[in-house]
Formats: sequence, structure tokens, C-alpha cells
Amino acid sequence: MKTGGQLIVDALETNGTDRIYCVPGESYLAVLDALHDSPIRTIVCRQEGGAAMMADCHGRLTGRPGICFVTRGPGATNASAGIHIAMQDSVPLILFIGQVASHAKGREAFQEVDYVRFFGDIAKWVVEIDDAARIPEFVTRAFSVATSGRPGPVVISLPEDMLTSLAEAPEAQHYTPVETRPGEVELDALEGLLNKAKRPFVILGGTRWDAPAVARMRTIAEAWSLPVGCSFRRQMLFDHLHPNYAGDVGIGINPKVATAIKQADLVLLIGGRMGEMPSSDYTLLKSPYPDQTLVHVHADAGELGRVYRPALAINASPAAFVEAFARRKPAAGPVWAAEAAKLHAAYLDWSTPPESGPGTVQMGLIMNYLETMLPDDAILTNGAGNYATWVHRYHRFRRFGTQAAPTSGSMGYGTPAAVAAKQLFPDRDVIAFAGDGCFLMNGQEFATAVQYALPIIVIVVNNGIYGTIRMHQEREYPGRVVATDLKNPDFAALARAYGGHGETVERTADFAPAFERARASGKPSIVEIRLDPEAITPTRTMTQIRDRA
Repeated sequence: MKTGGQLIVDALETNGTDRIYCVPGESYLAVLDALHDSPIRTIVCRQEGGAAMMADCHGRLTGRPGICFVTRGPGATNASAGIHIAMQDSVPLILFIGQVASHAKGREAFQEVDYVRFFGDIAKWVVEIDDAARIPEFVTRAFSVATSGRPGPVVISLPEDMLTSLAEAPEAQHYTPVETRPGEVELDALEGLLNKAKRPFVILGGTRWDAPAVARMRTIAEAWSLPVGCSFRRQMLFDHLHPNYAGDVGIGINPKVATAIKQADLVLLIGGRMGEMPSSDYTLLKSPYPDQTLVHVHADAGELGRVYRPALAINASPAAFVEAFARRKPAAGPVWAAEAAKLHAAYLDWSTPPESGPGTVQMGLIMNYLETMLPDDAILTNGAGNYATWVHRYHRFRRFGTQAAPTSGSMGYGTPAAVAAKQLFPDRDVIAFAGDGCFLMNGQEFATAVQYALPIIVIVVNNGIYGTIRMHQEREYPGRVVATDLKNPDFAALARAYGGHGETVERTADFAPAFERARASGKPSIVEIRLDPEAITPTRTMTQIRDRA
């Protein structure tokens, strides 16, 4: 006989959980008590949104479900931001929520929420366990649901009395991973389409990739001389300095890449959904009927034909697909080989940052410095905002497992993601990029980095505004500024107040020594860059945007 709390922890251990991210609450004290005697590491966070984003980053970088525990009511609703990210980004995550006791349900008891209704549209599966004896069944099923097909978040509600009650239950068993593989008929059809094509283009996206799959995709691109682009914030799926890399298929796409996709006679989309952002509002690939011959490879059959009608649908995970197709070779030398080289040259030009712009700090020169200093395995995280353009356009990703950024465009992600990444990979450099508005949404997780001695470096690009919103505001309502100015703290002093290291950069020349001091400090660090708000994008000033409105 074990308590429900003990059964939860037993099931997590059986399914390979090595750490959980949480904000504690009295509603699941029985689980916390069981964790006291468990080898599972308990990482206490400062806000439930940050905890859920850490769990998301864990799932994103490992392919295994990130585990998050929060308390009921406001704890759960705070965590919903991370659940929305995991759903839109197809990341495996399991959120456990302490719930009111069974006798109080339905009375709008203290902090009571109906989680099935609340999370129904932003989670892959939501369930409440009302019988402790069924905990092994439901937890193991949660791991399976979170990782199979299109991965995503699972939410499990835990009534307080169920966690403290004693039950006799079967021992939990490890979940069975579900793989979907392409059939020979589909592979033959794709081979035939490629052999007939004159202007093919490959777009990589989604999850369920790993390092061997990325290596096999490189082999396929070389064998078939294919130009390859990576979907929005999935840039770590292909080496940016490989001669077949064409560029990022995301916000602010290189016009030459956009033209190549629109003029392609065959588009091979592997793993991604090609949503609103990577499709440039469904203009690169028209929905529901693309102008190009579309071959869509996805692990979830429900995604095939949902937005686009493909000429060939292949229900397979990216890893299984590239493993199978890597054995296929072209019938003759591809006629489009020169196109891949041309697009890669265009990418190199596009990804070379400008060296001048408004103000005393030049982000282009800073990005050039970081490119020379950061090793290929450095992990970069970020949230959302115009500052992220400098990362997405000018950082040349070389290896798998080096990027954690929300395709859902959620602010506040970079700092908690960096905390999780540094815990997973303590020997690698972890750099978080954040805007001033973005950082202050979950910047309190810098305290978590200090608590666990995780020497992340957070680069806060401070321009004193909600930059993306101001840019749109000036374009749509020039000169009518409302609600986009910010009064910020001294971020370097804030870092020191938390017990970390802080630096302030007001001139370009300040950055390199400031970054090196942060790196050498061995502490979690904030390097604040005070950027002129005129430098709103790498190529346009705020005045230019206003004048062209």
C-alpha cells in the first residue's frame, strides 16, 4: 500500500524522469514528500510560467517529456503560458496540478478550476485522476501521449485527497515509444518526383529529430544536391555553413529564399506544420492548395492534409523518414545542383550583419564578435521581440541541440529556458537573449540560476520600449505612441542584487570585455546592452518605418 504521492513519484522514476521543475503548493505536498526520498532532482522555480518553460526547454532539447508540478488555481493558470508554447511548438511536456479535494469539487472551492475545460484547447490531453490505484496507468499513458505522433503537453489534475490516500496498485511500467515509418511505396513515389523535378526545395521543421537524423539529412542533401531551409526557430536542424543551406524560412525571410520556394516545382516539407509564420502568412505555400507539388512528411497523420493538400503524404517521424530515404540515390546528376550553391551564397550575404547603424552600440559588430567567440555547441535561447532578429538572422547554427526558442512567439522564454539548458548541459555555454520587456516577464528565474549555481549569460537588449509593438504602432499609427514606453531598472545592478554578475554596455567597444568578465565570473550574469530605440531592425530605423507609413 502506497500513497498516491508515492505512486506518482514511482511512475515518474520508472519512466526515466531525472528532474522536475516546480513551484511548491500545499495541494500536492504528498508528492513533495515522496520526492524527498527519490533520486529525482527537484528544481524549485520562482513562478509557474517559468517552471513550465523550463520543462518545455527540457523536452525540446532531449525529446523526453519535461515534468512540471504546480499548485491549483493561480499556479495552474500561470503555467498555461508554457503549455501553450509546448502545444504550438510540438514539445513533449507533462504538467501535474494539485487540485482541490474531491469533496469540495463543483462548489467553486478555494482556487478551484476545471482543468479539462481550461486546458482543453491548449493541451494534447487533459485528465484528472480520481483513483490512486490508476496512477501508474495514467502517468505511463501521459508519457506515451506526450511523445507519440505530434508531441505535445499533457495536463494531469491531482485531487489532494487522492494523493494522500493509500492504494494497492500494480507497479508502473515504462511507456512504449511509438514510431511511424515510411512505406516503400511512398519512398518510391518521392524518388520519382525528385528525379523529375527541376527546382526542388526542402524545408525542415518540427520536433522528433535527433543528432543522427540531422546527420542523415545532411547526407541526403549532399546526394541529391538539394537546397535546404529551416523553418522558423528550427535553425539547429541543418549546419548553416554547409553548402546546401539556403536559409531561415521564417519571419523576415530572405527575399531570394522566398522566391526560390514560390518558384519551386517540388517542396519537400519534413517534420514541420508550416504554420502562419514560416509560410509568410500562407503565401509561400498557399492553403489549402499549394502551387508547388508538395510532399509532406509528418509523424502525426492528423497533420497531413489539415492545412495543405499534399501531392504525397508520408506518415513518418523525421528521424525514421531520413533513415529510410538516405538509402535512395538520384538516377542521374541533379539538374538543379547550381541552384543550391547560389542560394547558399545568398544566405552568406544575408547573414552578414551590418557594421553601422544609429546610436553608440552596433549590434552587428557584437554579433560578429559572438560568432568568433562562441563554440559550435553553445546553446542559444530567446523569447520574442525585435532583438531576436539579430540571433535568427546573424547567428550561424552549426549543430543540433543548440537552439531553444518558442515558435509560438511567446515573450519571457529565454531566461527560464537557459536555466533548464544549463542544468542539462553544464559543460556547455548557454546564452539567453532577451529584450528589456521580454526579460522582465520571467526574469525572476535568474534567481533560480543563482540558487543552483548555473552560470548562464543573459544578454538584455534594452531599448526602453516594447520594440516589436512600437514598430507596428509607428507603421499603422505613426506618431501616436501609446503603451509602448518602458521605464527599466538597472539590469546589471539587478543581477548583482540577485547574487550574480552584472555588466552594462553603452558603447560597442564595451561589449567584448564585459562579456569576457561575465564568462570568467563563474556566476549567472546579465550583460545589459543599451540600444538606441532607432535601431529597431538590422536594416531599418524607427524613423524610416514612421516616414514610410
